[in-house]
Amino acid sequence: MRRDRALSVRQEAIMRLIRSWITEHGEGPTIRQIGASVGLSSTSSVAYQLSQLEKRGLISRTGRGWSSCQLEPPKPPRRGLRSR
Repeated sequence: MRRDRALSVRQEAIMRLIRSWITEHGEGPTIRQIGASVGLSSTSSVAYQLSQLEKRGLISRTGRGWSSCQLEPPKPPRRGLRSR
């Protein structure tokens, strides 16, 4: 999935929450904490949003749970020849 495509409003809210949570607590929030903060009651909806962010390379997990998620540093834009 392309990283340069705009995030949805919900994905932006999740990214802001993860950033602030990691800064404050030293680890990522749980799925239930994310859901409560962004207005999603279904944990599967939260997991879907997190997996989309992971596919885009914006977050990663060190373990199985989402509380082990980490923010990935932005990658520089790829340079090269464009085909016409």
